[in-house]
Amino acid sequence: MTDRPVAVVGTGAIGVGFLVLFALAGVPVRAWDADAAAFDRARAAVDDRVALLGKHGLLPEKLGEISYHEDLADAVAGAALVQECAPEDVAVKRALFAELAARTGPETVLASSSSALVPSSFGTGLGGRVLGAHPGNPPYLLPVVELIPAPDTRPEILARAREVYERAGLKPVLVRREVEGFVFNRLQGALLREAYCLLRDGVASVDDIDEVVRSGLGLRWSVLGPFETVDLNTRGGIEAHAARMGPAYARMGAERGQHDPWTDDLVALATEQRRALVPLSEWDARVSWRDERLMRLRAALRREG
Repeated sequence: MTDRPVAVVGTGAIGVGFLVLFALAGVPVRAWDADAAAFDRARAAVDDRVALLGKHGLLPEKLGEISYHEDLADAVAGAALVQECAPEDVAVKRALFAELAARTGPETVLASSSSALVPSSFGTGLGGRVLGAHPGNPPYLLPVVELIPAPDTRPEILARAREVYERAGLKPVLVRREVEGFVFNRLQGALLREAYCLLRDGVASVDDIDEVVRSGLGLRWSVLGPFETVDLNTRGGIEAHAARMGPAYARMGAERGQHDPWTDDLVALATEQRRALVPLSEWDARVSWRDERLMRLRAALRREG
């Protein structure tokens, strides 16, 4: 499957990002757009991004070839995976995926870049070949892709999608249940909602809120996720953190009309999964690893001025 070309359907910002991503991985990639006039803009955008990547030493010795096709059947013929990057509109996606299913074989993965729409809203009944594949933006710089199977997505299709994305250098994350916005945008949305509330309530300005993220949370989150952050912030790990800080976070949530307490069972589940990754006996070593990674990041940022 990974020796076959990939097709990108839609050449807007996300489509261009996927063209660059697959080309960097050496994968032949075909582009199609409902508006063939968009190809000139897409070519210019790809060239611009490739030039910037080269400036920073991020280009491989050889790029995969990008070709542009006015005929959809030509673009998707023989593709291992079709990456749909059409507008965020259920009706548009439903019609497009029906056409994609008719023009591709039963083993071709049909993946949607939708940011929030669940795949069952536009892709069921098409041979179990449709799933969501939501990237960070731009995908050639943020190496994560959320894989969201519909209820009828075949396991082998999910496995093939994972194989293609891993070859392209992405880190697939499985979203185990369809929810609007998936994981990426729900986490981002939670922060945005609180940021707007803090601005509305006169707690801080837009720039000061951004500064807390730029110089604090964002730097730490480039190394750790939220669960590992609190696991390493408190000696005794995530369980000790929940006991100490859980009530305060519950009050903050209640202030915003949200009642989602960290129950004992939920904390136990998080603790079990964290301890499987890093036993408490390795906690001090992991804290040192965190600090060293942040030091390397700070040193790199200092060198860049």
